[in-house]
Amino acid sequence: MLFKAPFRVVDIHGHLPYSLSFITKNKVVNEYNKDRSDRMKLTWDFPNTKQETEQNDLEAPLIERWEKELDAYQIDTLNFLTAESNDIMASYIRFNPSRFTGFAYHSIEREDAHLELKRAVEELGLKGYKLFGPLVNKDFHDPSLKKVWTYLADKRLPVLIHFGLLGRAGGIVNHQNISPLSIFQVAREYPEIPIIIPHFGAGYFQELLHLCWSCPNIYIDTSGSNQWVRWMPYHLDLEILFRKTFELIGSKRIIFGTDSNGFPRGYVYRYLQDQVRTCREMNMREDDLENIFGNNARYLLGIEKKDRNNYKRGKEVENEL
Repeated sequence: MLFKAPFRVVDIHGHLPYSLSFITKNKVVNEYNKDRSDRMKLTWDFPNTKQETEQNDLEAPLIERWEKELDAYQIDTLNFLTAESNDIMASYIRFNPSRFTGFAYHSIEREDAHLELKRAVEELGLKGYKLFGPLVNKDFHDPSLKKVWTYLADKRLPVLIHFGLLGRAGGIVNHQNISPLSIFQVAREYPEIPIIIPHFGAGYFQELLHLCWSCPNIYIDTSGSNQWVRWMPYHLDLEILFRKTFELIGSKRIIFGTDSNGFPRGYVYRYLQDQVRTCREMNMREDDLENIFGNNARYLLGIEKKDRNNYKRGKEVENEL
């Protein structure tokens, strides 16, 4: 038990299946990638894909499996950031909107990006917008993107943008939009947009802190293994990340996430345990912990606190209305 009852966790950062195709594929990179992936599975005690066939609920629908994971670890709500399309995202969320929320995920460089975002929010019920900085090949303040930012600002919708290292071996380490500072002009021009930056900046922690110092609408998402700290030229660890962030922006702009993204691994409860332990060892107050591990996400996602026993599926709730 990590928290005092009746508090329950909200996780801002999960993924449904989606496609990325930016990694160079050749024999050398593939072997290097496999070696590093195998090493990470051993380091973090993650299951391998062979174990998938041994699971009893292999045939269960994906979203039911996620629901079981949330029940097992007493997670209130999981917000998915990606799916193969916004319509597919919405179809999953409709299974149980009291436990799952989702963001729109489509290229901001599409001519109709603002219209698709509007449709995703107003017709499909999605809660925000997800982008990968190193996959956007325009400046974020390019005039052609203004309609997207204006819509987000008008609706005060959150946008979560991945900056920093992207992918595994063969991934992106150099790009015009790899640094969180690439969103600075947009963040300053549209302070109504909550801009969430995950993984403590994924290698760009100093730049992220500078951005937070300047712009009050920057939020930090804690998700992932954050093993990128080992590849910095100076010492960082999870406690330093939390301590420096907390000293600068307090608890109301830090948002918990895991980056849980599929099976057989399922929900990465270990990340939650490690982060809560770190914050408790820092002697954070209980209300600070509840801000970080649930209430900040509830505010940005527009979801209400629920009684711990009130977890009915969407269809059951519909039948009562």
